[in-house]
Amino acid sequence: MGRILVIGAGMGAMAAAARLAVAGHRVTVYERAETYGGAVTRFERDGFAFDTGPGLLPLPAVYRDLFLKTGKQPLEEAVELVQVDPASRHVFPDGTDVLLPNASRAGTVDALNTALGSGAGDHWGDFLVRAREAWDRTRRPLLEEPLWKDWRVLGEREPYPAVPHKRLLRTRRASTLDEIAAWELRDPRLTALLDAHALAYGLDPRTTPASAAVLPYMEHAFGTWYVRGGIRELARAVYERCLARRVEFVFGTEVTGIVEKDGRAAGLELADKTVTEADHVVAGVDPVRLSGLTEHVLREDGDARPERMSPSSGRFTVLLALRGRRESGAAHRTVVHAPDRTAELDHLCRPAGSEEPARPTVTVLRPDDPALRPDDEHESVVLSAAAPVAPAGAAGWAAGDTADDRFADLLVSAAEAAVPGLRERLLWREVRTPGHSARETGAEGGAVPPPALAAADGRFLHPANTTRFPGLYLVGGWAHPGGGLPHAGMSGALVAGLIVEGQDFRGSQ
Repeated sequence: MGRILVIGAGMGAMAAAARLAVAGHRVTVYERAETYGGAVTRFERDGFAFDTGPGLLPLPAVYRDLFLKTGKQPLEEAVELVQVDPASRHVFPDGTDVLLPNASRAGTVDALNTALGSGAGDHWGDFLVRAREAWDRTRRPLLEEPLWKDWRVLGEREPYPAVPHKRLLRTRRASTLDEIAAWELRDPRLTALLDAHALAYGLDPRTTPASAAVLPYMEHAFGTWYVRGGIRELARAVYERCLARRVEFVFGTEVTGIVEKDGRAAGLELADKTVTEADHVVAGVDPVRLSGLTEHVLREDGDARPERMSPSSGRFTVLLALRGRRESGAAHRTVVHAPDRTAELDHLCRPAGSEEPARPTVTVLRPDDPALRPDDEHESVVLSAAAPVAPAGAAGWAAGDTADDRFADLLVSAAEAAVPGLRERLLWREVRTPGHSARETGAEGGAVPPPALAAADGRFLHPANTTRFPGLYLVGGWAHPGGGLPHAGMSGALVAGLIVEGQDFRGSQ
């Protein structure tokens, strides 16, 4: 079998490496950082530990499949999966407070009707039914198959169904999440609930296609899961599965170029000028960084595949070390919605630090996990919000001023609605900006890659896993099928299938 070199040790890259090794290939992963996991990182201090990337796992079946296909030990023996229930608590600007159950449409409808008023939950339940239709139409081409050669078909038609309008006696089809909210939900609190799913990936619901309705549907249909010990434990488990399959890892090593031979990718050049030959190269890095490694354009003449999406937004995170015991019954996840939607969304479109930020929608994660705290008399809490990407060359978020501290203060103020006595309990806080992510992951500006979405003329599709440079494949959040833990795992499955089965590969099962 062949020799395969992988650039980067992110979740998608490791998923591909494990599958390729099981198929008999000799796989070596080169990672410029000193550890694995990509954006799935951990911060530790004074006995506290925090996930600094994703804190919850949707669609765990992707990683169950990875473990099933790469060894006898199932995922549940490698990590402890816990279904989060309630799935989330939502605090709205008007003081409304609602707990939403995990993976229960009927329970969600009842909770919203009770908290927001009769009819509100029914509107949301009807929306989820339509979102399922969009999911059924796009799941296969956007998650389980290589990007179609005629990818324009995916951008031409909006898969979210048209809705009959009783007064107009006709149907109309929403083209954005904003239009879904205005035409179908008709309640600012339901709009905020929908917005939160887009903002988790730094997407502006005013311009995000209606097909993004699949994001809340995925959470509703497949549940919200937590990995005991933190999501970093999932990265550890995938890394150890790679080692068990004899994947070799070389950390602290910068790849400086992709070697060409006979018109195809044939190896890697490292920072020390060492050249390693390969039959295939798998790149789990931002295509902007990849463009510095090869002169080949990733866009095919006559088949203008989507190029890398422009940096959307990054993730701004505040880690809180608190004294005092977590109160009984506290929600694992609370979303505190922004008081001024327009100001929040406009802020995302401006350069980081360009002006006084608006208070964002803040997600508060409070896992009841002894592994993340020194003892039961303390608590670790993670606050996160979408934020503009980091300026080029910025040391933090906006170099030379206190924009990061001002924005962090807004997150902490919002979190007081979710954490009783937060200010009095605070021991210390650690601020992590998109600038930190840019340095650690190499993603331009620290941007968070969104999942691939249909419609919108293909603007929300990612580059295909294959390239015009034979022997070079793309994997991870900036390649098809896009960002998010499930999508990263699926990208690994797609790349492995393309290499092992070649042109005969039609997608994962």
